[in-house]
Amino acid sequence: MYRFLLTRQWVILTLVALVLIPTMIRLGIWQMHRYDERAARNQLVTDALSAKPVPVEELTSPGHTVTSRERYHAVRAKGRFDTEHEVVVRRRVNSDDEVGYHVLTPFVLADGKVMLVNRGWIPADGPSQTVFPKIPAPPRGEITVTGRLMPDETTEASGIKNLEGLPERQIMLVNSAQQAKRLDAEVLGGYVAQTDPTPKGDTPELLGKPGKEDSALNFAYAYQWWLFAAAVPVGWVVLLRRELRERRRKAESEQSVEDTTPAAV
Repeated sequence: MYRFLLTRQWVILTLVALVLIPTMIRLGIWQMHRYDERAARNQLVTDALSAKPVPVEELTSPGHTVTSRERYHAVRAKGRFDTEHEVVVRRRVNSDDEVGYHVLTPFVLADGKVMLVNRGWIPADGPSQTVFPKIPAPPRGEITVTGRLMPDETTEASGIKNLEGLPERQIMLVNSAQQAKRLDAEVLGGYVAQTDPTPKGDTPELLGKPGKEDSALNFAYAYQWWLFAAAVPVGWVVLLRRELRERRRKAESEQSVEDTTPAAV
């Protein structure tokens, strides 16, 4: 009765099922790893955003690479803005997906070191993108700035090409090493996305809090793959039983025909 399992069709079907089951189990495990990774990154963001501000030089220094644990951590520094060497970062969008610039202003500390401060977003409403835009001035004199510590931007991480031949005082990426060469100064690694003091008027528009990755989907996908893996042998058994029923029905039909056929004289 089970000889049909050795047919080409059933051999292929069985082999496909045997390959699909472990493959789907592994895909589910991979999705769970992705879930754990995203959950861990989200926890780092939560911890950093809820931490109390610390002096910026406790977390970074010239040449320092900001780590994932230091990213978004609130820092503060006392000094003065150097608007003479201010630049804008091209092709940046605000919360409404409007294209404009980020304003990057050197902030000179008491010891002469420089902290790069992203003061926020301004619209690209000038006559052309080759003209340096009009930027609202920051507070004058010595002040205390608070913000979120961010790592240097790179093409690999952001996907933004670091174009050459840009108009004066315009850049594509915020990179402390590049700015240290331009300013001929000791620049702290990474930069700070300003949160306080808030600007007077509408611009620069301070950068919003970072969003968190949706890890729930990975959790759902993992169980989905495991359900698929469980469904494969169930489906195989269903097909097997259907095949058996059809073969029994066919055998019974043939037997019935034989029983009703008159014997030859």
